[in-house]
Amino acid sequence: MRVLVVGAGATGGYYGARLAEAGRDVTFLVRPARAKKLAANGLVVTSKLGDLHLGAPRTVTADALAEAGGFDLVLLSCKAYDLDSALDDIAPAVGEGTAILPVLNGLAHLDALDARFGAHRVLGGSCAIAATLGPDGEIRHMSDFCTLTYGERDGTRSERCAAIEAMMQGATFQPRLSDRIVLEMWEKWVFLATLAGATTLMRGAIGDVVAAEGGRDFIAGLHDECLAIADANGFAPREKVATQARVMLTADGSPLTASMLRDIEGGGRIEADHVVGDLIARGRATERKLPHLERVFTGLKTYEHRRARETVA
Repeated sequence: MRVLVVGAGATGGYYGARLAEAGRDVTFLVRPARAKKLAANGLVVTSKLGDLHLGAPRTVTADALAEAGGFDLVLLSCKAYDLDSALDDIAPAVGEGTAILPVLNGLAHLDALDARFGAHRVLGGSCAIAATLGPDGEIRHMSDFCTLTYGERDGTRSERCAAIEAMMQGATFQPRLSDRIVLEMWEKWVFLATLAGATTLMRGAIGDVVAAEGGRDFIAGLHDECLAIADANGFAPREKVATQARVMLTADGSPLTASMLRDIEGGGRIEADHVVGDLIARGRATERKLPHLERVFTGLKTYEHRRARETVA
């Protein structure tokens, strides 16, 4: 199975590197500057699960992708704000038998992928990993977990998913084939929107918010709104999942933050529209009142407007 990993950043780079380490046929679609650096230094991963140095990772740039031959699987892990350009970049690699496995947050990317390549090519996918890029382009895996979940969106067990499942085995992460992947994507979205919403609006970790007067109630109200939207769209999170999420989101002293908060603190771009804005739109379609989510979204868009103004200045 030929695998095209879009980018060699913290997420795609980690999973792609581990697949290559396990002997899989992996090519990284990267920009010219990243290709040059990888050719000179290789792809470096530091991790509690074992460090890795791929001395000569196979790479391709978008302008040469049409000549790279066909791919069986495209692993798409870009940020939502880079999705449009990523769709253009991967188009030459998508043939009749190509499956696309996106692991972006939220669900809006599924609509874009379906429209561009056809729903029959697009799997559901989700990942959980704490990783970042270091100053020299190395991937720093910062926890002892890294999961990759995938499946057909209609819940069937297809031959292609069985082939993907077999290909994933033996790599240094936790792969899992799911027959309810869209529900799991909703469950992650509900948790992430609550976590990102609370920690970005309040500019602190979960424990900091909980310790503040009214903080626990705000998080609970925000979580309830997200749960209600999922329910109204036919994907109510399972009781056990929702209960575990509430415990994590309201834990005393918790250092948990969303990566979106770290992006804001670093002056970077954020996925405000994809993670929160799209959730609000789906909630409004069911005529629900969403005061907590709307307050969060106002805060995120304020940051984006300020960042744009200061970048121009």
